[in-house]
Amino acid sequence: MKKVLFTIIILFFTVLIAFSQMLKGGGEASPGLVTNKKSLEDWQQRRFGLFVHWGPVSLRGTEIGWSRGREVPFEEYDRLYTEFDPVLFDAKAWVKMMKDAGMKYIVFVSKHHDGFVMWDTKTTDYNIMSTPYGRDVLMDISIECEKQGILFGTYYSIADWRHPDYPFEQNGGKREGADMQKYIPYMKAQIRELITLYHTKILWFDGEWEDPWKHQMGMELYKYIRELDDEIIINNRVDKGRAGMKGVSKSDRFAGDFATPEQQVGRYDVGTPWESCITICNQWAWKPNDKLKSKKECIQTLVRTAGGNGNLLFNVGPMLDGRIEQRQVERLKEMGDWLEKYGETIYGTRGGPVSPHNWGVSTHSDNRAFLHVLDSVDGELIVKNWIGKIKYIKAYDSREELKYKKTSQELHISLPVNMTDDIDFIIEIGLKGN
Repeated sequence: MKKVLFTIIILFFTVLIAFSQMLKGGGEASPGLVTNKKSLEDWQQRRFGLFVHWGPVSLRGTEIGWSRGREVPFEEYDRLYTEFDPVLFDAKAWVKMMKDAGMKYIVFVSKHHDGFVMWDTKTTDYNIMSTPYGRDVLMDISIECEKQGILFGTYYSIADWRHPDYPFEQNGGKREGADMQKYIPYMKAQIRELITLYHTKILWFDGEWEDPWKHQMGMELYKYIRELDDEIIINNRVDKGRAGMKGVSKSDRFAGDFATPEQQVGRYDVGTPWESCITICNQWAWKPNDKLKSKKECIQTLVRTAGGNGNLLFNVGPMLDGRIEQRQVERLKEMGDWLEKYGETIYGTRGGPVSPHNWGVSTHSDNRAFLHVLDSVDGELIVKNWIGKIKYIKAYDSREELKYKKTSQELHISLPVNMTDDIDFIIEIGLKGN
């Protein structure tokens, strides 16, 4: 009895600590400006989205932004837009690919650190309309997402290594004559366009780690955005609260609605909303013959993310002609086929009720829990710290009832001799009560 009571007390304080760390919106400057709960919950229910890094850099097959002045000389990189003519771009085909993959939202890179603008902006001529293609790809995507029920979002880099008023050069040196107080109105004007003309519902910032961007600026920008559209959700990179590549937020002193682990599955966290951004290959932008992740790795990445109570923003880099590589399309379709069968164990679920273990992860919805067995287990699955009252335990695919026994600290489940799925063997547990 004492052990059970101790476990309950520990769980209570763990949850209490988690919720005390929850992102709350506008930061310490605007304590009353809290995250839009309805928008956040809708985004969390979707679980799986597409990240798109694309632009004139695809002509060279090097990394967007970062290859400027490195693999590609500055002057050459900055003139790539004069050759950019993606005549095979088809927004309808992109959105169809997303739906076939089971993706529910998109975050498109509207401006990266290189400063090139992928929409018909009135703020600069360094944009998509000045290319030989001369068509507003962002508007095409926004309209098509609206038609097909995909939540539309945009990535925007605070850092701009080409703009004369942004104080830092790409190599970290200071730009002579730059003035951040002139750059901020330029940035706000572009963000206003994204909100009022393109109706972005997610603003995904980056580049906040550079010194010119200050904590106060981040809180002010968050407030400015929410005044334009209160339904928008905004990542924690709008401010200085991100703690490294793990993406977790330092505290609710900083503005932001969700945390952003990068190239890794985030830690199990039921208190702080989070989203892992991960590439389907290695490079963010398109690279010829880049190594493609396996079907198993892709699906398990999605499952581990959902089991940690996060979203997965999975990145592709379209080619120079506007198409997405067929092999990437096929891999995403494999994920969609899997979700067609097992989507109810991912969409609309929360992570848990048990934290990730060596064998895999769990998700739950209402009075059902799903154990996702991702690594081989011999004969018996042992689930530690199980406290829920059980109605039944079944193999998800076959509906075969599985034998089990419960101790005060553990749940022991007898597994079938032949596991039916080497990617994710799912066990469904019916619960007595939610």
